[in-house]
Amino acid sequence: MKEKVTAKVISQKEIAENIFDMWIETGLAKEAHPGQFVGVYPKNKSTILPRPISICEVNEEHTALRLVYRIAGQGTKEFSGYEAGDDVEILGILGNGFPLEEGKGKKVFLMGGGIGVPPILQLAKELEAEKQVVVGYRDCNLFLKDDLDKYATVYVATEDGSVGTKGNVMHAIEANALDADVIFACGPMPMLRAIKKYAAEK
Repeated sequence: MKEKVTAKVISQKEIAENIFDMWIETGLAKEAHPGQFVGVYPKNKSTILPRPISICEVNEEHTALRLVYRIAGQGTKEFSGYEAGDDVEILGILGNGFPLEEGKGKKVFLMGGGIGVPPILQLAKELEAEKQVVVGYRDCNLFLKDDLDKYATVYVATEDGSVGTKGNVMHAIEANALDADVIFACGPMPMLRAIKKYAAEK
């Protein structure tokens, strides 16, 4: 049963241009798994539908969720103005999440591109495997990289070549001669199509 509940903002900050990092206190954190998401309702009643935001991290006590999102429209623009103590209505927990058992004990790629990077963090925390994180960014604003470094070896690709390998996540795999048995991925469709093709070949 998916619940609509009122959560409370614990903290929020901008961690890259138009990328916001918000912790919310909610009992739904007990049910959250890597790769799942919540629907966040704007207070502006002209925008009725909740905005889907992936779960970036769950705190150790399972009492709070970390949501890292990009401003993409009026709803997320509104969210970026929330401050500690504000109430926020959410629907969750949604989605199937990543099948962790598929990677347990194996050599894995955890691949994220752009705003697909946030859900990779909780996955890196929970997955018991030989983990290689391969993440792609537009430029040198490597949001969440320091967090990912705590749980795995991280390889970076940037579109402008300012950090790591110039290009995308597939270029980073090639440049660093990486291989894996299992791939977990989240990102834009062109990236996922390239990963699917790579997996079929390998």
